[in-house]
Amino acid sequence: MNNIKFRASSLADIMTDPKGKGEVLSVGAKTSLMKRAKEFVYGYDEKITSKYMTKGIMVEDESIELFNAALGCRYSKNEEWRENDWITGTADIVGDDRIIDIKSSWCLTTFPAIAEFGDNSTYEWQLRAYMMLWDKPLASIAYCLVNTPESLIGYEDKQLHEVGHIVPELRVTIVDYQRDMALEEKIKTKVEAARIYYAEAVRAISKQHKFLLES
Repeated sequence: MNNIKFRASSLADIMTDPKGKGEVLSVGAKTSLMKRAKEFVYGYDEKITSKYMTKGIMVEDESIELFNAALGCRYSKNEEWRENDWITGTADIVGDDRIIDIKSSWCLTTFPAIAEFGDNSTYEWQLRAYMMLWDKPLASIAYCLVNTPESLIGYEDKQLHEVGHIVPELRVTIVDYQRDMALEEKIKTKVEAARIYYAEAVRAISKQHKFLLES
C-alpha cells in the first residue's frame, strides 16, 4: 500500500502545487487520493468514460496513420508497458529520440490549430512520465483530426466531424517538450508524499467504520 505507483495518464492529479507554504500536496491532489483510497477499501474501480475518450480509442490507428502521412514517417503503435519505482505507463509511439503521444481531437472546433493552444499541463505531465520511463530527451503531443465515427456524432453538425477532405498537414498540430530532470525530481517527491497520504486515507476510512465492522 505504501508503494503504489501512478499511471502516466493520471499523474497530473497529484502534480498541482498547493497554496499553503510547507505543503507538498494540493487540495485537489488529496481529493484524488481519497477517491483512490475509497476504491481500494470498498473494492471498486470507477471507469471514467466520455464520447471524446471513446473516439480516441476508436480512431487511434487512423490518427497514427494521419501523423505518419503528414510528417512522412513510419511510426507504429507501441505496445510495451514500463514502470519504475514511482510511475507506470504505455507510450503511444517511441521514437529514437522522443516520445509521441497521439491525441485525437473531437472535431474541428476543439482541434488546436497552433501549438500555443495545445499546451496542456495534464498531457505535459503524462509526457514527462514517458520521457522518464523510456529515458528520452524529447516528447511531443500530436493532436490529430480524423473523421468522427458516425455513431458518436449524434445531433452535432457533421461538417465539424467529417474532415477527411482536409490535407493531412492541416490536421496535425504538434506541441514539443524537453526533458527536465528537476521536474522529474518533483514527480518523485509528489509520489512519495502521495503514498503517505493514501495510506493514511485508507486507515482513516477503516478507523471511521471500525465499530460497525467489529459489531
